[in-house]
Amino acid sequence: MKLGIVTSFPPSKVTLNEYAYHLVKHFVQNKNIDKVILYCDKTIDDKTLDFPYSEKVHVIECWNFNSYKTIFSVFKAIQKSKPDQVLFNLQFMKFGDKKIAAALGLMLPMLVRLFGTNTTVLIHNILETVDLKNTGFAKNKLLMGTYKFIGYLLTKLLLRANKVVVTIPKYKRILELKYKAKNVVVIPHGTFEILQTPKYRTQKGLKKIMTFGKFGTYKKVEILIEAVKRVRQRTGEVLEIVIAGTNNPNTPNYLESVEKAYRNVKGLTFTGYVKEEDVSTLFKESSVVVFPYTSTTGSSGVLHQAGSYGKAVILPNIGDLKELVLEEGYIGEFFKKADVESLAMAIQKMVLNDIYRIELGKINYKAATAYPMKKICKLYLSTFKEAV
Repeated sequence: MKLGIVTSFPPSKVTLNEYAYHLVKHFVQNKNIDKVILYCDKTIDDKTLDFPYSEKVHVIECWNFNSYKTIFSVFKAIQKSKPDQVLFNLQFMKFGDKKIAAALGLMLPMLVRLFGTNTTVLIHNILETVDLKNTGFAKNKLLMGTYKFIGYLLTKLLLRANKVVVTIPKYKRILELKYKAKNVVVIPHGTFEILQTPKYRTQKGLKKIMTFGKFGTYKKVEILIEAVKRVRQRTGEVLEIVIAGTNNPNTPNYLESVEKAYRNVKGLTFTGYVKEEDVSTLFKESSVVVFPYTSTTGSSGVLHQAGSYGKAVILPNIGDLKELVLEEGYIGEFFKKADVESLAMAIQKMVLNDIYRIELGKINYKAATAYPMKKICKLYLSTFKEAV
């Protein structure tokens, strides 16, 4: 099979690039895949193809974030290279944070199918489960109503693909009930890297409390910093705060402003963008992974990564995170969203109880190993056959 994938790809900073990297890494190991054609965004540096069988990958850089020309350039590239199947790795702001550019890009799956190519859409979130105000889409009721209507129309267009893949069963239920869709399948997010059983050990001295993501809209780090300050005062524990990641495109300079506001807080580290090769070290050195979210926009890659490294997690009991815990067997210490004291108590429980923290890490590792990317890729291949 000659498989085309429309996606961002490292070293791109556009959302879902890490997911594409691991998906491609495992696709090329499958004997049924002869070639993978990446229709990806343009980057200054070469694409990161540092894995076995990367000679199977052919890169076509054919779009830019926020470009109105994306729909034409990607379509032209697909028509020229003629893949057997095209997989679109999408969420609603994949092609831009400008609404028109984003919407035009989301029309591609329907257009490509209309011209005779089998298409499968992996959609990581649906607007019905997104808090538009919290996540930076809209700030008033009129705009929210407009975006919901546009989102409804775009979802209808995405469902014109041969197959639509979602990562959470709740999404499938919504699409079938609201849109009468009959071509939706559930394939779990999957775990990027399954390591050998982690070395679970008690920790003395410095403990790193880490959060990872794109921050500024519904992911706010002030609550984490304030919570750790309280735990330090109450327990005397030596805790480092590691904020790994970048600003959300909708909130430029957010992390820079937080770093300035908390410049007097000791043991506070802002890593900036984390390269793929540095992710392993980041998780291994962390004691606990915290999710300082007030909303969710789909399945959490960070949760799956934390599980693969056998890490305990602290989560708000909301939305898709709650769904993932129920469906895939992850576990964490929960706190009330946006509540500093609730988060502080959760962190305190983790750092003072090694046995509890290690037990949660073991359960999360078991959940992560149930869905390795090798297995996920086989599920996609079965879906492609159904699409044909």
